[in-house]
Amino acid sequence: QVQLVESGGGLVQAGGSLRLSCAASGRTLSRNAMAWFRQAPGKEREFVALINWSSGITYYADSVKGRFTISRDNAKNTVYLQMNSLKPEDTAAYYCAVAVAGKYEYWGQGTQVTVSS
Repeated sequence: QVQLVESGGGLVQAGGSLRLSCAASGRTLSRNAMAWFRQAPGKEREFVALINWSSGITYYADSVKGRFTISRDNAKNTVYLQMNSLKPEDTAAYYCAVAVAGKYEYWGQGTQVTVSS
């Protein structure tokens, strides 16, 4: 089992920044990657960003490229999402997830990000 604890959400004005953190514990050695997803009210959950845990290679949704940066701290078993130039449409609950053998097996409880216009 892997436990994920997210933090860092909040209320910010458009154009502002937030940094989300996701600390992993438990059986983390089997993970391939960690990712961030988000879900706005009335919408489906969507992919935001992913980082390959061993190589550090990153992938982003087109909607956040150039504004968001995913990174990891191996020593702290933590993944971060730096979000800059936030827009009202970024408002959502943000979830981190762990991929094992190409499948998202574990999810955090979510942290709310609200961007006011």
